[in-house]
Amino acid sequence: MNRSHRNSGYKAMNAMNKTGIAHSSLRDLDTSMPAVTHHIIENIDCCDLLAKLPDDSVQLIVCDPPYNIMLADWDKHENYIEWASVWLSEAERVLKKTGNIVIFGGLQYQGEAGSGDLLSLIHFLRHTSKMLLVNLIVWNYPNGMSARRFFANRHEEIAWFAKSKKYYFDLDSVREPYDEETRRLYKKDKRLNPASVDKGRNPSNVWRMQRLNGNSKERVGHPTQKPRKVIQRLVRSLSYPGSVLVDFFAGSGITTRVAIEEGRHSICGDNDKSFLDYVSQHISKIEPPDLFSSIPHFKVYDDIDTQHPVFLECDSNE
Repeated sequence: MNRSHRNSGYKAMNAMNKTGIAHSSLRDLDTSMPAVTHHIIENIDCCDLLAKLPDDSVQLIVCDPPYNIMLADWDKHENYIEWASVWLSEAERVLKKTGNIVIFGGLQYQGEAGSGDLLSLIHFLRHTSKMLLVNLIVWNYPNGMSARRFFANRHEEIAWFAKSKKYYFDLDSVREPYDEETRRLYKKDKRLNPASVDKGRNPSNVWRMQRLNGNSKERVGHPTQKPRKVIQRLVRSLSYPGSVLVDFFAGSGITTRVAIEEGRHSICGDNDKSFLDYVSQHISKIEPPDLFSSIPHFKVYDDIDTQHPVFLECDSNE
């Protein structure tokens, strides 16, 4: 038996959907696309960046932390959980009531990382935080290394935590369209809502998206760069136009690019001295179809250097 059919909250959501009533987390929010968005990029430690942010000010945190597998100097921490506990606590502080945080990681790194895998972070949050684990997303990809002593790994996990039960979630923005034949058959099923069928299906918590190949046009040189499509789905579903995104392990700078394209404000930082160059490369890759229907122009208010934050203003109108 599907237990959700007996869940009062689930039944209430179904009733609201049928009558067109928005969930309380969506009411009183201005989700219109802003004419101008602002973006800050800075070479800065994650905790120093978070310390600058006021309480209850951020809608979405995209967090791709070091996995502690000695990939580089930034990927080495003697006591990973003690270190992570600081930025996890600060992340909870700065999130709005409707806010979300997504944490990339893998359960397969236990041998290399010791206390540094995603399972350890989830365990820590479940025991020390009031945030809610909404979904464990499995990012499944067809390409990867082969193996002989175990099944070849073809996925990573993304833990989605919400600040409260009032978290923002926009399923319609990321639905996957049905093919015409499936759509026609589903519309004959009286149990299904025709409007929902037209919108498409829930993509589920298993996302089949390729990792970036070494020769991908998206690449900017960062060793652990995440695909734009993965970040795009997170941004569209867990934040709204005009809201603030934060990425304090910004790595390749892809979050800044997606924030610009999707009409969100962003604050992104990373210790890597190449970070600002990575962001510049991403901005150069933005094409007219990606950002409304015009080419964005940027106003840089500070020289790009490693000592000061860089402020970008993105105007959607030429």
